[in-house]
Amino acid sequence: MTVQENRFDFTAFDADAVLGWYDQHARELPWRARSPELASAYHVFLSELMLQQTVVATVIPYFNEFIRRWPDIHALAAADEDDVLRAWAGLGYYARARNMVKAAREISTAREGRFPQTADELIKLPGVGPYTAGAIAAIAFAKPAVVLDGNIERVLIRFAGIDQPKKLVKNSLAERYLSVLPETRRSDFPQALMDVGAGVCTPKQAKCDICPLAAGCAARRRPNPEDLPVKPEKPAKPVRQGKIYVITNPFNQILMTRRAPTGLLGGMMGFPSSGWDKSHHDQHLLAALADARKIRLPQGFSHIFTHFRADIDVFHIQVSASWQPPENYSWAEVNPDDWPTLFRKAWQQVETFLRYVGGA
Repeated sequence: MTVQENRFDFTAFDADAVLGWYDQHARELPWRARSPELASAYHVFLSELMLQQTVVATVIPYFNEFIRRWPDIHALAAADEDDVLRAWAGLGYYARARNMVKAAREISTAREGRFPQTADELIKLPGVGPYTAGAIAAIAFAKPAVVLDGNIERVLIRFAGIDQPKKLVKNSLAERYLSVLPETRRSDFPQALMDVGAGVCTPKQAKCDICPLAAGCAARRRPNPEDLPVKPEKPAKPVRQGKIYVITNPFNQILMTRRAPTGLLGGMMGFPSSGWDKSHHDQHLLAALADARKIRLPQGFSHIFTHFRADIDVFHIQVSASWQPPENYSWAEVNPDDWPTLFRKAWQQVETFLRYVGGA
């Protein structure tokens, strides 16, 4: 620990005040339970994987649908991966869903349906990183595990007035979290801190007048508590140019292909495309479409991925009833709810264009 980190003062941190606030203001979420009752490890596992890079309001209906279709770890382990990916469509980061199924199968078979209870064991499961392992261990099993999501990090950093970028103090924050972790209600404590961060000590507004930690908080004594955590400069996202081909036939079907199992949108069904994922045109498909009329839609769209922005040109191609797709392509019914957002956006543009042409 550095000299600077030594001055991070958590002696006035009042865990009892946080838990008292939680008793009155906790969010009601379908995967939660209140101490002394513990949440189902399966429910915590599902929700935490869904919540990675996704807000709570978006996750709730997905979580409820997953529980309806696959009510326990054995049901999810037995599920067809394509069905799971379709149910996941719209949440993004599809590797999460594939790893979810892999982990479910390992727990169902090798562990007879029993989740590991410690973070050290949980982190060995596919797709489970340090945060998710700590969250499951703490929330489902009341273990003294480190749970540091964005909300909790922000609360701790503001409380101690830490004016260094998060990445430089991550290890110290983990130590400090354990130092303020109470002996009782260990499952409630991280969820209480999450709720303080989500509803009181938010990124854009520190509501110090209603915060249970206000009395000892260093950031409260600053002119602008919202200046913490220190925000590193974000480089502009690189831009990739891409093309998506929306190919339809007279039977109201659409041409799709299964994407490679790894990489962006891995394993998902999608439209023929190129560029945005650093792929090249499929020459076999282009040759088969040599005589087809290709209409470039007048307005493309942009789609934001984690590390880049994709600027997409959309082409609509209507083929005849006798046209046969090359190998690795197949006709599918139009069902946008099952598609990743990128392809759903492309279809929306084509649908709007066809409606305009039909009404012209």
